[in-house]
Amino acid sequence: MLHIVVCIKQVPDSREIRIDPKNNTLIRQGVPSIVNFYDLHGLEEALRIKDELGARVTVVTMGPPPAEKSLKQCISLGADEAVLVTDRGFAGADTLATSYVIAKTLQKVAETWGAIDLVFCGKQTLDGDTGQVGPGVACRLDLEQLTYVSKVVEVDTERRRLTAHRLLEDGIEVVQTSMPVLITALKELNKVRRAAMPGMIRAARYKPVVWTTADFPDLERSMIGLKGSPTIVSKTWVPEVKAVNSKMITGDSPEATAVQLLDQLWERDLPSRLGWT
Repeated sequence: MLHIVVCIKQVPDSREIRIDPKNNTLIRQGVPSIVNFYDLHGLEEALRIKDELGARVTVVTMGPPPAEKSLKQCISLGADEAVLVTDRGFAGADTLATSYVIAKTLQKVAETWGAIDLVFCGKQTLDGDTGQVGPGVACRLDLEQLTYVSKVVEVDTERRRLTAHRLLEDGIEVVQTSMPVLITALKELNKVRRAAMPGMIRAARYKPVVWTTADFPDLERSMIGLKGSPTIVSKTWVPEVKAVNSKMITGDSPEATAVQLLDQLWERDLPSRLGWT
């Protein structure tokens, strides 16, 4: 049976994100958290493969204790096991330190539940937006990697090969690679399912596996958290909010509305300023 691991991240809902004007950082207090959008598409593809071929799906995340909520959501959708890697020592990690911890986590997952055949990640996260963690994990574990995948065409369990489409700027690349392989998922990959009642009941009772630094005896402390994060944000810039004068134009018909719009433009001498006259 295939063993598929999905890496997710709990992120602030981008629709509710605000910026602190004093220190130019994200205001996370009071902002609801969600499963990273692209990660859900990775999970959906893992579950589709499970439905078709049979597989064990393990979901992992590194984050604070409240990230348990996101793991439960994944369980409600159909994942088999969920692992929360949490410890104060992991706090402040950049993509380099995060990929190191996730790679160590996948090694421990393989030791616990069996060798891993496929790893799914989202192409990027809504808060960091770097797209670096997935490829970083693949490099650390010496896995084949396919980024920006828009379609998984075939998973050949006998030949242990996978065929997929990669969405590039100038077209679609059809590629085939051997397993194990790490895939970063695009939203075009699939449509995420809704949780069914049995899944929601299971998720309500489920307790994720929790691992801390104590569960990784060979962890290099200098490579985690702030100590292992060479990335420094030296300066940020927040655009100023400027008031814009506007006027609502309405009419009894589209033609009447268009006439009013033209009258307003001519009153403001817009045609001459644009070089129309």
